Amino acid sequence: MRSITSLLAGVAAFACLAASAAGAGADALKTVQDRGKLLCGVSQGIAGFSIKDDKGQWSGFDVDFCRALAAAIFNDPSKVEFTPLSATERFEALKDKKIDVLSRNSTWTMGREGDSSVVFAGVTYYDGQGFMTPKARNRTSALELDGAKVCVQKGTTSEPNVKDFFEANHVNYEIVQGETVADIVANYLSGKCDVLTTDASQLFALRSQFPKPGEHAILPDVISKEPLGPVVRQDDMQWFNLVKWLNYALLNAEEMGVSSKTIDEAMKSQKPAVKRLVGAEGDFGKPLGLSNAWAANAIRAEGNYGEIYERNVGVQTKLGIPRGLNELWDNGGIQYAPPIR
Repeated sequence: MRSITSLLAGVAAFACLAASAAGAGADALKTVQDRGKLLCGVSQGIAGFSIKDDKGQWSGFDVDFCRALAAAIFNDPSKVEFTPLSATERFEALKDKKIDVLSRNSTWTMGREGDSSVVFAGVTYYDGQGFMTPKARNRTSALELDGAKVCVQKGTTSEPNVKDFFEANHVNYEIVQGETVADIVANYLSGKCDVLTTDASQLFALRSQFPKPGEHAILPDVISKEPLGPVVRQDDMQWFNLVKWLNYALLNAEEMGVSSKTIDEAMKSQKPAVKRLVGAEGDFGKPLGLSNAWAANAIRAEGNYGEIYERNVGVQTKLGIPRGLNELWDNGGIQYAPPIR
C-alpha cells in the first residue's frame, strides 16, 4: 500500500510540475497582446527579405510574414516593431525575450534546436547555398574555384558547408571571414576575395544592389539544403502553433485561390475547406487564442504565400528569383501545408 501511495504521490507531483512549467511558458501571446505590438527579429538588411529604406520603413518577404502575424493577432499589420539582428546575436535575442519571433533567413538545423531553447515553426523558404563570382573570371561551376579566396559571413551555416564541399571535392581554397553581410560584400567588391558564398536567395538580393549587377554571375551549383523559417522559443506550444499555422494558412490560401483581392468573396464561399480557412465554419481560432477570422485577417492584410513571394522576391522584382522548390506541391514545388480541419 505504501509503495502505491508513493507512486501516486510521485505521479501527482510530476503532473503539477509539468502543469506549472507549461503555465510559466505559455504567455507569449498574452505578452504580445498586452504590449499592443509584436516584436519581430529580422536581418540587418537583405533586399527582398528584410530591409529598411531611408524613411525607416521595413519591407521584404520576412517582414511581411511578421506583418501577417500581427494582422492575425490584432487585425492590424502595423502593430509590429522590427529589430535588426546579426547572425551571431539572433538566437540569443530570442532566448532573452528581446523579440517574440525571429523571421530572419535562418536555416533550420538539428543543432540549433538541440539546446532546448528555440524551435523552428516550419519552412517559409526552401533555399540552398550557392556561389557568386565576377563574370570576367569565366567560371561556370563551383568545381572551377580551385585556389579561390571565398568570402563567408561568420556565425552562419555557410562556412562549414563550403568547407565540406571543397574538401570533399579536393578543391584548394582560402576563407575570408566577415562579421556582417556588409563586411563580406565590401571584401568581395574590393577584391579581397573573388568568390562570395551564402544562401542563393541572398546572393540574388546582394547582386541586385551592386553598382554593376550584370558583371557578376551566380553559379548553378547548390551545395546544401537551407530550409529557412520563423523561430520561436520552446517554452510555449500555443505560440509555436500560432506561428506554424499562420505559415500553413498562407500556403493553403494560395492553393485554394484565396488572396487579398478575393478574400471578401471567399468569406461567402460554400466550399468547406475555404469556410474553415476564413473562419466561417469551425472554431479553429480558439486553440490559438485568436478569433476565428485570424487567417482571413492575415490574408486580407498581406496576401497569400504566393502574393508575398512575388511581391518581394519574384521574377518581376529586381531579385527575379523563380519559385522553383517554393512552388506549391501541385505545381512542381515542395511547399505543402497540412489542412485546416
